[in-house]
Amino acid sequence: MKILMIGGTGTISSAITRQLAREGHDLWLLNRGNRKDEVPANVRQVIADINDTDDVQRQIGNEFFDAVCEFIGFLPEQVERDIQLFRGHTRQYVYISSASAYNKPARSHVITEGTTLANPYWQYSRNKIACEELLMKHYREEGFPVTIIRPSHTYCERSVPVSVHGPKGSWQVLKRMLDGKPVIVQGDGSSLWTLTWNEDFARGFIGLLGNPKAIGEAFQIMSDESLTWNQIYQCVANALGVSFRPYYVASDFLASVAPKDYDFTGNLLGDKAVTVVFDCSKLKKAVPGFQATTRFDEGVRRCVAYILAHPELQVEDLEFDAWCDQVIEAQENAKAQMKNKK
Repeated sequence: MKILMIGGTGTISSAITRQLAREGHDLWLLNRGNRKDEVPANVRQVIADINDTDDVQRQIGNEFFDAVCEFIGFLPEQVERDIQLFRGHTRQYVYISSASAYNKPARSHVITEGTTLANPYWQYSRNKIACEELLMKHYREEGFPVTIIRPSHTYCERSVPVSVHGPKGSWQVLKRMLDGKPVIVQGDGSSLWTLTWNEDFARGFIGLLGNPKAIGEAFQIMSDESLTWNQIYQCVANALGVSFRPYYVASDFLASVAPKDYDFTGNLLGDKAVTVVFDCSKLKKAVPGFQATTRFDEGVRRCVAYILAHPELQVEDLEFDAWCDQVIEAQENAKAQMKNKK
């Protein structure tokens, strides 16, 4: 197949790029070239800003693609731009949405593609919903060949997934573990979450490319493994070879006291603090044989080993570290004051 990926070097898309390249597809990547050295040699790179439509049209001309895959579309105007660029130039337009678009709090913890889309906590998710609605409008009215993909928490070797971290990523949480310090976990750590290794995600995604059952449909691609956040953090601690020292704080409290750029209202109240279990039976019917095979304890060991071997990924966040200490101290002081009143 001849495939154009807008993006192609991120957490999700990099695994898809590698698998499609290995299979010998005619793969094009359209991005700014920030990680071009990591792109396989048999992949054609179009170095451009997708928002510069004149330059994009000049570089791709009248090329026709079996699939165009949009990984960096976050706003309806970006999706509308794509429709204008690729209408009549592709058999399938694949849009990466988000499982955070599902109703929060969910009426049922078992999530299917039919679960209502609504997220009052997170503008990011509401924008994704608006993009989906625009695409489906064009599908219904003119047959624009859209397929919508809703990933949840997909990870790769470059970052260990945790729930409470600062804007610089998860390394500081690992550093606290290595230093024997407690790490903040939202709630009591018992809510369920799903983590998907990016190579597993890629197999499900590729199975939908050129698939006639995928046109006009939405699919979620996740692992069938559901873990509590306590189990997730314990797996991280095991991979580091240290003890897990959780410190539990209510999600709404974290959201109310965190700096604005932490966005815990969206990330926690609108997503990670809510128990969800994903039913991927629709995907498995469309892509027979799909199965995520990487358990989280296996995947996180790969992450930890990779990050410890790459110092450039060990980005410290001292402000987040100090904030964690302040939150813990404040909650401990409040406990002490209440005990003294008894």
